[in-house]
Amino acid sequence: MNGNAHLLLVMATMALATFATRATPFLLLGRRADHPLLAFLGRYTPPAIMTILVIYSFGSVEFASPPHGAPELLASLLTLIAHLLWRQALVSIFAGTAFYMYALQSGLF
Repeated sequence: MNGNAHLLLVMATMALATFATRATPFLLLGRRADHPLLAFLGRYTPPAIMTILVIYSFGSVEFASPPHGAPELLASLLTLIAHLLWRQALVSIFAGTAFYMYALQSGLF
């Protein structure tokens, strides 16, 4: 099999696997949408995942040495403020990420 055919086969397999993982919950749980366990998971899973991501993000920050985590803390604060102002997840994530990358690339800290 040449390189292009192999690449197309891999991409088709990945697309099929992605589609299957997205469609399976709807197919299996479509009739049980009002189940209390699904309501619980739908309510508490997103905040739990976001908390884990924030903790993980700050896990490798060196607070003991300069700049003492200033870019990370300021970017997180900007993300929080943008989210409280506009309630748009993509806007707040983009604002925090853009500030963080600017702070690192410009030598602001």
